[in-house]
Amino acid sequence: MTDHDSAAAAHRAVTNRPVRLMASRFDDPDVQQLVAEVQAYYVTIYGGPDDSPIDHDEFTPPAGHFVLARDDDGPVATGGWRLRPDLDARFDATTAEVKRMYVTPRARRLGISRLVLAELEATAAAAGVTMIVLETGVVQQDAIALYTSSGYARTIDFGHYADSDLSRCYGKRLPATGTRTD
Repeated sequence: MTDHDSAAAAHRAVTNRPVRLMASRFDDPDVQQLVAEVQAYYVTIYGGPDDSPIDHDEFTPPAGHFVLARDDDGPVATGGWRLRPDLDARFDATTAEVKRMYVTPRARRLGISRLVLAELEATAAAAGVTMIVLETGVVQQDAIALYTSSGYARTIDFGHYADSDLSRCYGKRLPATGTRTD
């Protein structure tokens, strides 16, 4: 049993709702459906979509990893990480950035975001990442609560929204367990 299998089993025991995590391509139609949902949500809360640049290939191993969570009714969550070598010197670590973490409204408050985040951290660490960072918005208090309760702390501002008052950046050191060789 893999780590995400045991995490999914623990989640099922708590919610009585089977959730399956699977590696996915960013351009998968189910992933793109949820990305469209989160972009519509951003328009609602921020007045516009997240326009930070993303290349679909950034989430393809070994440069990154993307996860899709499904329950019996279909896709419920996404999340991915991409290597950020441009940030390695700033954090004195092999750095990856979490992107497109999202849980559909019908599946919120069931622990699925923790399941996805744990999978992203585990796969990033296995790939040799020792610092994982992310950017979220001040309006997204549930997301901030998830990240801080998962060991993330405010860090230097970076990325597309570094100069925005609505942006908050967080980071977490990961154990050096991977085998990345550059």
